[in-house]
Amino acid sequence: MSMKEVQAPSDRKKKLLMVVVAAIAVVAVLVAMVPLLFSMLGGGGVKTAGIDASRLKPAETDINGTWQVQKRPGANATSAGFTFDEVLPGEAKTTSGSTTGVAGEVHIDASVLQVGEIVVDMTNLTTDSDVRDNNVRRKILHTDQFPTSSFTVTEPIDLSELPTDGSIGTVEVVGDLTIRGETNHIKAPLDVALSGSHLIVAGDIPFNRLDYNVETPEFVAAKIAETGTLNIRLNMTK
Repeated sequence: MSMKEVQAPSDRKKKLLMVVVAAIAVVAVLVAMVPLLFSMLGGGGVKTAGIDASRLKPAETDINGTWQVQKRPGANATSAGFTFDEVLPGEAKTTSGSTTGVAGEVHIDASVLQVGEIVVDMTNLTTDSDVRDNNVRRKILHTDQFPTSSFTVTEPIDLSELPTDGSIGTVEVVGDLTIRGETNHIKAPLDVALSGSHLIVAGDIPFNRLDYNVETPEFVAAKIAETGTLNIRLNMTK
């Protein structure tokens, strides 16, 4: 038996060992790159901010009347969305999404908001990543089946103490919130400002996504917190 024939099995083992080591090295590199890849796919998103007090001015009209949501760009423009904490492989972060696709109106009589309904187009929610946007719309919120969310005021809101000097007041709003076809009764404090000819309402409303059957598919790498906030800012005129 030749020396070459004796060493052949050993050579095969060495080659196999080298392949295994190389494979482990590749996997290790991929694992190390996962957080980087996810961070490249999206940052903190696009959040709906509160009222910018520096852009307010004294009221030029009274509070009574029918106010309709406006979609004009500019200071304190209309926007609505969400904010959640999420955990990606090796990284924790906060992500927000928003849309300007908001419509609705409220009616105020004798300084009391009597009725009101706001509808949000969920199909236009945007973060800062097309990949994440598609996952949120199609796999989490299922906007093909539930294209809108809404809030309906169910109890009168006293606005008689609302400042007229361009400063911000706070009121408690009670109503029915509907997301993905599920409706829950909620109560939340909101900031309100009467600025020029505009009525501006904004706030962050805590909510539990499971109350609205909003679940994370198993294939989505991020682990999303159960509780988050709804971020709204409504700019309305008569």
